[in-house]
Amino acid sequence: MGDRRQKMIYKFHQYINNIALSRKLTMLYVCCVLLPLVVTDSVVLYIVVNNQHTKQQHAMENEASAIQYSLTNSIEYAAATAKQIYMNEYIERYLNCEYAGPLAYVEAYQDFVKTTLFKGGAGMDNSIITMYADNPTIVNGSEFSQLSAIESADWYRTFEESGRDTMLYFYYDNEKSPAVEAKRKVLFLKKLDFFSGNRCEKFLKIELDYSNMVRGLVKLGYEFPVYICQGDRVLMANDGHSSVNQNFDQFTMEHKVGVSKEMSLYGSEMQIYILEPETDVVKELWANMPLIALLILTNAILPLRLMKELNRSLTVRIEQLSQVFDKVEDEELSRIDEISGNDEIGRLMQNYNRMAERTNDLIQTVYKDRIKQQEMDIARQSAELLALHSQIDPHFLFNALETIRMHCVLRNESEIAKMVEKLAIMERQNVEWATDTVQIGREMEFVEAYLGLQKYRFGDRLSYNLDVEKKCLNIEIPKLSVVTFVENACIHGIENKTTQGWIFVRIFIEKEELCIEVEDTGNGMEENEHQRLLDLMRDASIDRLKEKGRVGIINACLRLKMVTDNQVKFALESEKGVGTMVQIRMPYDPK
Repeated sequence: MGDRRQKMIYKFHQYINNIALSRKLTMLYVCCVLLPLVVTDSVVLYIVVNNQHTKQQHAMENEASAIQYSLTNSIEYAAATAKQIYMNEYIERYLNCEYAGPLAYVEAYQDFVKTTLFKGGAGMDNSIITMYADNPTIVNGSEFSQLSAIESADWYRTFEESGRDTMLYFYYDNEKSPAVEAKRKVLFLKKLDFFSGNRCEKFLKIELDYSNMVRGLVKLGYEFPVYICQGDRVLMANDGHSSVNQNFDQFTMEHKVGVSKEMSLYGSEMQIYILEPETDVVKELWANMPLIALLILTNAILPLRLMKELNRSLTVRIEQLSQVFDKVEDEELSRIDEISGNDEIGRLMQNYNRMAERTNDLIQTVYKDRIKQQEMDIARQSAELLALHSQIDPHFLFNALETIRMHCVLRNESEIAKMVEKLAIMERQNVEWATDTVQIGREMEFVEAYLGLQKYRFGDRLSYNLDVEKKCLNIEIPKLSVVTFVENACIHGIENKTTQGWIFVRIFIEKEELCIEVEDTGNGMEENEHQRLLDLMRDASIDRLKEKGRVGIINACLRLKMVTDNQVKFALESEKGVGTMVQIRMPYDPK
């Protein structure tokens, strides 16, 4: 048992030793700070949320009870009024009496009002009381009407079918009889059959003010959304959308109900729904935000800040040393740019920088400068050899060309004379290798001569345009670097094209870079050929010059890389049947 425990401890130590220092600090922070913080804060948050939920539940239950009491009180007031009418003997005699005619009824009605001081609302605000009797001598109007006037009404048939003598009824009246707007109504219905020996059937309808009931529900200012429903119909709500002129809405928020309460009033089964608020927990958390912020600041942010400082002091600097040591196989040793601290790690970094400086000086002096000079000499020699391939005896050739040109002038063959002159310019440029650089203005004269010769050859099949910014004319570039790409555009772009083609040369300054663009509207290239040529340009080297094909392009790109310390950038765009554009960008210092 002891040996097994020792092995487990050994493996654990090995595992810890193999973990990076930054990960060790992170594990320390997570296990000893962050995890306990999450657990404790989760418990606190659960307690806060649970307390809030309990308080909210009690508040919703109290609100449901208050609404039940308020609604019951309103209906009971109508029931009390109905009971007074139900037991009123004078009203009983008035409805049972047979009147000799309409005039006798009107006189009896006036006497009834004066004697009983009876009004349609009977003390109830905006409520309408109507009594019906199966008495044909009653004239319909005001508070009294014949029973036949309502026998076809839906609400009356519903009451009769219920078999009850008292009923509370909510409905949407859209019969428009009499011709009024459709609206929601709340009716308290009761049969007037208190007295025995009734001579005729009598019926009482109290129409409560629906709008006033909804306003009362809203004005009470309940904390939670309230819906009073009957089945899936929303009878009333405090959300301000219970319009008296619209049919009852359908209740579709069962998933938000926090408390529901059933109630029954005079045969009308209703449900009171209290909806849970959506932001109460957020409000509660916001109310406790100072405490939560203090806990986070104390338990998480301060230790995290301390851990980051330790990480910066230890692991970041050690990682810097590790990265520079990883580069020892490069041509030179990298320096550590920022050294902070004077502890053991800081002194080690300072000593490394001193070692790197001395080593780089030795490499630069003894090796790199010599290699660079040798590469430039070899590139120039290769360019000279390429030029020498096209010359057998330059001085003899120049003299011969000048003799031909003068002979053409004497014979008035001016066009041939111009072509010979341009050829002489080109050949002289080929053999003058005293220096490898030339001003752009001088290079463009050579380009103009070359394109003039090609124009004489191709005729209308070739057109060209040269556009050089004035401030670029005196900038020096490697000799033949532009004309090489122009020659490539002629041979590979225009030569095999049967229709008219253009060559554009543009030289300009953009974003502190000298930009040279050579574009043709020739045959273009396939994708694989386009990529191969771009790779040759970007990877131009002495070894590439030994390969067959595109020697001039490789030579020009290599010399551009050398004079710019490998900071030149090449881009190539080509589409088969459309054309090709070469772009060269190199650093430009206006000084």
